[in-house]
Amino acid sequence: MGLIIIERAKQHDFANLLQMWGKAVRSTHHFLNEEDISFYREVVRNEALPHLEVWMIVGEDKQPLGFIGLDKHRIEMLFVDPNFHGQGLGTKLIQFAQERYGNQLLVDVNEQNNGACRFYERYGFVQVGRSELDGSGRPFPILHLELQSYKPGVLP
Repeated sequence: MGLIIIERAKQHDFANLLQMWGKAVRSTHHFLNEEDISFYREVVRNEALPHLEVWMIVGEDKQPLGFIGLDKHRIEMLFVDPNFHGQGLGTKLIQFAQERYGNQLLVDVNEQNNGACRFYERYGFVQVGRSELDGSGRPFPILHLELQSYKPGVLP
């Protein structure tokens, strides 16, 4: 894969990140239909990207391969281009967040997204709560996770 770096996303990066978000959601959120994806795309475009601390992982060509949206110690979103799943980019983004904000990381994950649930559990996140509805009041249960056993530099 070559050299990769993590850099702060700027507003001009958001269109590429939104496109990547759509590809990633379609490959991982099989419980959402197109109407749901369109709804959440607007939330990501208008509420999440402009108001979060967004960091992207880029390759040598400076094209984003994945990104993480943080609200201090809360991971609000983490998406990797499906073409690069399983190559350690999500791990690098989690490590980046941990190095930036310590071991007090929190994340909410869709209960139906088994891959994401397993991903976070692998890094020491444990369930501390559950909500029947997501943050938009839609019927997609959310698991509230908290990092409890992550050790910097130690990969699972």
